[in-house]
Amino acid sequence: QVQLVESGGGLVQAGDSLSLSCVASERLFFSYALGWFRQVPGKEREFVAAFGWSPSSTFYSDSVKGRFTISRDSAKKTVYLQMNSLEPEDTAIYYCAARATLYSELPSQYPYWGQGTQVTVSS
Repeated sequence: QVQLVESGGGLVQAGDSLSLSCVASERLFFSYALGWFRQVPGKEREFVAAFGWSPSSTFYSDSVKGRFTISRDSAKKTVYLQMNSLEPEDTAIYYCAARATLYSELPSQYPYWGQGTQVTVSS
């Protein structure tokens, strides 16, 4: 079974922190590149963060670098996105995604997606 399930979204104020979780099926977690994307209604889905060729290799968009941290727990088959110093511009639906090869910043390169979790940051 191929599955990604996000959780942890919510409504916070600017400057607050929030942690998102993505529980992956075993096949996806151990064999696929995993990443986070976000989308605002009416706009293109955009890359946020992802693992590269190893768990210690991580990539971030310029807009979140220094504020967001991607991490993983193999025992729980879970990928996390720790979001600090949140800004109203971070308001979006956040998605976890997986692809079979090296990471990509292009949403079209990811065949597997979770259902998304809403993050709303008020000013």
